[in-house]
Amino acid sequence: MLFIELSIQGLVQGAIYALIALGLVLVYGLLRILHVAHAALYTLGAYFGIIIVNAGGHIVIAIVLSMVLVGLIGIGIYRFAYKPLLDKPPLIALIASIGLFIAAEEVYRIIFGAYGMSFSQPPLQQQIELFSGFHLSASRICVVILSVLFISILGWLAASTRTGVAWRATVSDPDMAASFGVDIERVRHINFFIGSALAALAGVMVALLSNLVEPTMGAVPAYKALAIIVLGGLGSVRGTLIASLALGIIESFGTIYAGHILDRDAIAFAFLIIVLMIRPQGLLIRR
Repeated sequence: MLFIELSIQGLVQGAIYALIALGLVLVYGLLRILHVAHAALYTLGAYFGIIIVNAGGHIVIAIVLSMVLVGLIGIGIYRFAYKPLLDKPPLIALIASIGLFIAAEEVYRIIFGAYGMSFSQPPLQQQIELFSGFHLSASRICVVILSVLFISILGWLAASTRTGVAWRATVSDPDMAASFGVDIERVRHINFFIGSALAALAGVMVALLSNLVEPTMGAVPAYKALAIIVLGGLGSVRGTLIASLALGIIESFGTIYAGHILDRDAIAFAFLIIVLMIRPQGLLIRR
């Protein structure tokens, strides 16, 4: 029973990591920019979710509105922060992204307060019996279902639609794609909208699980997400998914069996460092 419980807990955490890291992969694959400010959108999505629910909105409405609003803000970040820097060295955009992330944390602290925000009546807290003697909260089930749903939609969008073909062509050769009539700006806007919306979804899910949102809650996930996309092979969506789930499982089991030596985050980073030492090119990228 403990094995099953830890496995499910690891899958839930891995699903959240996957939602966050996929946005980074989309941006890096398209623009070769490490979008650190992505974690600020994750935090903003969590705040929007709590505010909407506390104002009387249903959790479904909160999730949809959070994804849409944060997605639009993501487009704004591209247009006003990254687009003017595309002809500069990548390090310039990285510095701008880090600065934007730090500034966002301070803005959240000023607007929402430094001590965090919680649901007045947390939704999806009822326990559901999956099989004899084993119960799981509705919020955890919701995390897994929504993660699988939206990741599947993203996979279908990339593989089976004109938008997906345009995105893959733009990643491979932007100039060639433009010469064939692909609207590069439209592809980038869609890219940032989807990545930012997935980050917002992850933020709302974390808010449901912990019932607490703080201005700095994006700091550790930002570092982990960057490590995950490196571990998965920069630009590899499949590798990122595998790395996210592996990290969630390692954290879950490590907290029980190695928690007396290292805390949860230390276990995660130790695992990432060891794997990258053995396979620095990533899980699914050949040398």
